[in-house]
Amino acid sequence: MAEGAQDDVLSLMPTRQGHFRYESGHHGELWLDLELLYLHPEPVNRLADALAGRLARLAPEAVCGPLVEGAFVALTVAADLEVPFLYSERIETPGAEGLFPVRYALPRVQRELVRGKRVAIVNDVINAGSAVIGAFTDLVSAGAQPIAIGSLLVLGPLIARFAQEQGVVLEALASLPFTIWTPAECPLCAQGIPLSER
Repeated sequence: MAEGAQDDVLSLMPTRQGHFRYESGHHGELWLDLELLYLHPEPVNRLADALAGRLARLAPEAVCGPLVEGAFVALTVAADLEVPFLYSERIETPGAEGLFPVRYALPRVQRELVRGKRVAIVNDVINAGSAVIGAFTDLVSAGAQPIAIGSLLVLGPLIARFAQEQGVVLEALASLPFTIWTPAECPLCAQGIPLSER
């Protein structure tokens, strides 16, 4: 990974420190306000273009991005690769607890289009991988063949492990070591530090 690309990605990521519960159910000390990422689209689009360049060698037949912000990156990548753009929607199950309580699913009419297609899943930032794993699972259930996961930034090792287990390529412009904990293992909870507002 080029040092310049890593610096470019990190400079766009608005961060806060605290005690946060992520969508996956894990806890950690870093929050990225990704709703601010696309306030100025041009620098993000340049990074998405670079990510598209890395994914082009795999010849995906479609690109899928989880809503919301990840889909913006995926849309740019799909346009660069001149392939169809798909998205997966976040679906909460009332009362769901534990790790990975949220699932992601393609709209019904898109599911009919992906059967047998080679699909790259693209996101903005991947931590535990809740959105990407959700999209991956639904694509497989719809008969698609996920071949790659692409992201501007990867935090920690979890998604790399998932990609290896699934036999798909992981492409990221930047990565940072990062630790997350289950609620039972969280040292911030053990110290009585309350969860921060997201």
